[in-house]
Amino acid sequence: MELSAPTKIVFIIAIVLAVISLLPVIGISLGTLGAYSYWLLLVAFLVLVAGNVLKGI
Repeated sequence: MELSAPTKIVFIIAIVLAVISLLPVIGISLGTLGAYSYWLLLVAFLVLVAGNVLKGI
């Protein structure tokens, strides 16, 4: 399996999703989004993995 570096946009999307998922942990309420913070963090890492595994993304 060959890995490639993710594009900047994929990396930025993953970082934004990770930061949004961590906001409820530090006390910033986002309404119902706080209940899905774990899943949002998982999606952020899956986006990053997809950017590494799939070439050109």
